[in-house]
Amino acid sequence: MQKIPMTPNGYDTLEVELKRLKSVERPRIIQAIAEAREHGDLSENAEYHAAKEQQGLNEARVAELEEIMGRAEVIDVSKLSGDTVKFGASVTVVDEDTDEEKTYQIVGDMEADVKQGKISISSPISRSMIGKAIGDSFEVVAPGGARGYEILNIQFG
Repeated sequence: MQKIPMTPNGYDTLEVELKRLKSVERPRIIQAIAEAREHGDLSENAEYHAAKEQQGLNEARVAELEEIMGRAEVIDVSKLSGDTVKFGASVTVVDEDTDEEKTYQIVGDMEADVKQGKISISSPISRSMIGKAIGDSFEVVAPGGARGYEILNIQFG
């Protein structure tokens, strides 16, 4: 069983979602099913079928979250250090063609959000950066073509 790396924030976010699904959504759906049953014939009861479908989706997400959290390897980024890029690092890079600077934090797959500057450890840009140091250049092959970057800064915590 492969471990899933994630930051404490990423784990906490999953935990909050799981609690909400179990303590808020599950009872709400059960109540909706009960109300729909009171309307009579279940074979032609659209409300009942919709509520049952919601229940299935909710329970599937609960199972998925429990499985992910069971395999989670929570890595405290504040305790990491070093001179090379690795999981949890916040890396400032400059695009060698446009001189545009960007900062990315390398996080687990479940917590990646490019709009917040969090990229997945398994993304092409992360894989290209891993093991590199400040001043190193690397190339990322993307659908739009190859892009060259240089690492300007690496921070942890």
